[in-house]
Amino acid sequence: MISVIIPVLNEVGTIGNLIAHLIEHSNPDNLTEIIIVDGGSTDGTTDLVMNMSSNLPGVNLLNSNKGRAKQMNLGATQAKGAILYFLHADSFPPKHFDSYIISEVKQGHKAGCFRLQFDSDHWWLRLASWLTQFSWRACRGGDQSQFITRALFDEIGGYDEDYIIYEDNILINELYARKQFVVINKKIRTSARLYRKHGIWKLQYHFWAIYVKRWFGATADEMLAYYNKHIS
Repeated sequence: MISVIIPVLNEVGTIGNLIAHLIEHSNPDNLTEIIIVDGGSTDGTTDLVMNMSSNLPGVNLLNSNKGRAKQMNLGATQAKGAILYFLHADSFPPKHFDSYIISEVKQGHKAGCFRLQFDSDHWWLRLASWLTQFSWRACRGGDQSQFITRALFDEIGGYDEDYIIYEDNILINELYARKQFVVINKKIRTSARLYRKHGIWKLQYHFWAIYVKRWFGATADEMLAYYNKHIS
């Protein structure tokens, strides 16, 4: 029933563990496939996935142009499942994530995410994680993963490929506008590696700045330019 779609770029250090995690913590009857969509990795990511796929028939590798929106849309075009589950390569969903997602869809919830838990004990990241249990739009982001029925995904038109960053939030905006979003009160554990790299307060400031810029009408190119200047 579920096609897991994971966009990757140079994730050799984590993608193998994530694939193993997904298989170990789900019911094989619920997972149609795990689709890894590579955006041009140069670190051995594709070799690792190809080696795993030779022993795991449900694991597939696609090659794409760089850009998460493009990669996820390509994965969706090849997916066989009635439910699409988009997942970042450094985010590990809870045990029985598949059953939780299917249960929500059966209840009429066509899209949603899990609440977040960073792999950090810093008080701010713990607070930010705690806030994601609520349905507030400002508490959403791609690291929480995204499940959506194929029908609704196709109706929206998929991810907007004009957005090289913030693509997750653009889709989430569409879902909130349709009142089609639910937060599953189980924790997905994600890496705080970008916070560790740039510093928590510096990175959080720039994330807020991007959010506010979008609120006031910044274009996709303007947001990307800001990201490239201050974060990338």
